[in-house]
Amino acid sequence: MITVTERIYYTDPSCVEFDATVISSSTAEGRPLVVLDRTAFYPTSGGQPNDTGSLGGSEVVDVVDREDGTIGHVVGAPLAEGARVHGRVDQARRFDHMQQHTGQHILSASFDRLHRARTVGFHLGAVLSTLDLDKVLGPEAMAAAEAEANRIVWENRPVSIRFATPEEAAAMTFRKEPTRSGPLRVIEVEDFDMSACGGTHVARAGQVGVIALRSWEKFRGGMRLEFVCGARALREFRVLRDAVAGSLRFLSVAPQDLPSAIEGAQAENKGLRRSIRDLGERLAVHEAAALVQRARQAGPARVVVEALDGWDQAGLKALAAAAAAQPGIVAALLSAGDPVLVVVARASDVNLDAAAVLKALLQRFGGKGGGKADLAQGGGLGGDRAEMAAALTQLIESSIQPAL
Repeated sequence: MITVTERIYYTDPSCVEFDATVISSSTAEGRPLVVLDRTAFYPTSGGQPNDTGSLGGSEVVDVVDREDGTIGHVVGAPLAEGARVHGRVDQARRFDHMQQHTGQHILSASFDRLHRARTVGFHLGAVLSTLDLDKVLGPEAMAAAEAEANRIVWENRPVSIRFATPEEAAAMTFRKEPTRSGPLRVIEVEDFDMSACGGTHVARAGQVGVIALRSWEKFRGGMRLEFVCGARALREFRVLRDAVAGSLRFLSVAPQDLPSAIEGAQAENKGLRRSIRDLGERLAVHEAAALVQRARQAGPARVVVEALDGWDQAGLKALAAAAAAQPGIVAALLSAGDPVLVVVARASDVNLDAAAVLKALLQRFGGKGGGKADLAQGGGLGGDRAEMAAALTQLIESSIQPAL
């Protein structure tokens, strides 16, 4: 009886087609799961995602390394126990993972050799990969390690797989001491790195293509790096190339002048925003005077309730506050767009709780907001604007108390 699955990827990572026998068929979390006597499908482990592909015409959506030494294949449709099936691994996905994982070994060894910075974490993602170091390093150190890693790639050094007994492993010099006991699968980049690893790797370093550091930041007392290898690096370059080319056309500058041009554009934009804000405040004062002229008497105060077009929340607030700077004024302003914005402001000599007025309005027309007794604002109101204005007028006039 077969107790473990033969792992073809251990000895031949380039194998993407194989034949096998289904030795068990069951379900896992409601999905069909089959175990084979041998498989080329890599299960999620060691920071590397699983392979995908097909088994006997059924899609393989997940691959699981089980505690009993077998590999479980989660498939789209059940397969009969005892059936002979042909497996096909998604070659592009497999090779991408091989490039990234081997690139990680070379990059980790570069940081270790040049800066004594040890790798304490690795994750191979769908778009980019991350590497965690135990030491904080600067840009020059990053560039040096990146250059050293690519030197090894471009020298096209052999990447070999061997299996070592505990006695043989004890005599080997590993970049990181293995945590597993018993026989080890060893990945060696000739004269550069030796690591115990169960992942899939290329046969020669040159197949990694290129290793590019995408970004880095301080993380848990060390550094977290984002990197891409091979085809991913090419895709990343294309994105950056198109973004830079578009920026150069827009700003009409040479590539080396792009950072300073962006800095200049940001400074100019900041100045324009300041000018717009100043002009808006002046306009608010002017418009507020017109609003005050249209206010009507309501007991001890004068009230103006209007819906205004062309003003955002900040503008309505500035306009209402400017109007309420005049003695005896209550200004309640609505936006013309949907959903409706509202601001209620009152002069310091008017005995009215603007926040209470707003709360009553929101209870009727929906939305959210809040504020203080002298100024409250909200948004997200829905309904007829004329009805809102009438409700505001009624709420304000019924809530105004005699001056204190």
